[in-house]
Amino acid sequence: MVTYQSLYDFCVEMFVKMGCNEVDAALASEVLISADLRGIDSHGVARLSGYIRLWESDRINPTPDIRIVHETPGTATVDGDRGLGLVVAPKAMDIAIKKATATGTGWVAVKNSNHFGIAGYHAMMALQHDMVGISMTNASPLVAPTFSKERMLGTNPIAMAVPANEEPPYVADFATTTAANGKLEILQRLNKKTPAGWVQDKEGNSSTDPHELKAGGALLPLGSDREHGSHKGYCLGSMVDIFSAVFSGANYGPWAPPFVSFLPLPEDPVGDGLGHFLGAMRIDAFRPAQDFKNHMDNWIRRFRKAEPSAGHEKVLIPGDPEREMEIQRKTEGIPLDKQVHEDLLVLQKKFGLKTALS
Repeated sequence: MVTYQSLYDFCVEMFVKMGCNEVDAALASEVLISADLRGIDSHGVARLSGYIRLWESDRINPTPDIRIVHETPGTATVDGDRGLGLVVAPKAMDIAIKKATATGTGWVAVKNSNHFGIAGYHAMMALQHDMVGISMTNASPLVAPTFSKERMLGTNPIAMAVPANEEPPYVADFATTTAANGKLEILQRLNKKTPAGWVQDKEGNSSTDPHELKAGGALLPLGSDREHGSHKGYCLGSMVDIFSAVFSGANYGPWAPPFVSFLPLPEDPVGDGLGHFLGAMRIDAFRPAQDFKNHMDNWIRRFRKAEPSAGHEKVLIPGDPEREMEIQRKTEGIPLDKQVHEDLLVLQKKFGLKTALS
């Protein structure tokens, strides 16, 4: 168990060692550790060593010139200049919020970026402005479309954050696959099998081996198979790919660059880096903000009162588990998997970091 502050200070020092300025290092650390705080351990500091390896392979630029390359009053396309997605995405979301402030809604497509952490962080940036936030990104091609054995899509998450009045905000943040790749990595460390419906082998047969991707297998879209609606998960993942990459000029589908540094980049890229899509919508562009938030309270309270099915205590609102986990971990500390902790100690020694994990 480590404190948020020590983990944050550790990450800031590491990102500065990479060459980030202090402001960007602080932002990247905040975004990264927000995942650990919210219980999404697969996207938190467990990813730090992966970012370092990408930087060492010259696939991450620690001092990017993040710039708008095309825009209208309500939209923009941003070139992330190979920067950390942890930095590029929130800066793009700031642009979306500014455009929404001026026009009612703001939409920003991003190219030439990298893995951006949890989608929910960027969507939640809109909440303090009385706006609805939307965030999505394409990712390494690890997912087989329905009826395919070829890996064509990423886990391609979608997040939406909606403010309420007295109730906590509604925050949906989910991969468009049955399970995110990070959950496979957790099961690998625990030496456990996957539930049925998470992965398939290289021939397209169902598997419960968490190492299946290394043998040429694939993750499955949300729904797992056609009979359980995998075509809908496939549609969701493809929508994210189109919005994030075809709009922006990033690589899409099987051309999306891999997160792991040991795999080569596609030899025939169709764009630049990974892509994101971020949006902000001012509530008062549709109705008075207070009216909307009062009705969101009513919506949330009515769903909380829904009668639970057998074996369940209550009905949850999207964002409830993560919010409760954040409160707990800010007080009690953040648990680190043994392997993740060892990886951080390796980084500490390799780069001569002075921050102690305590």
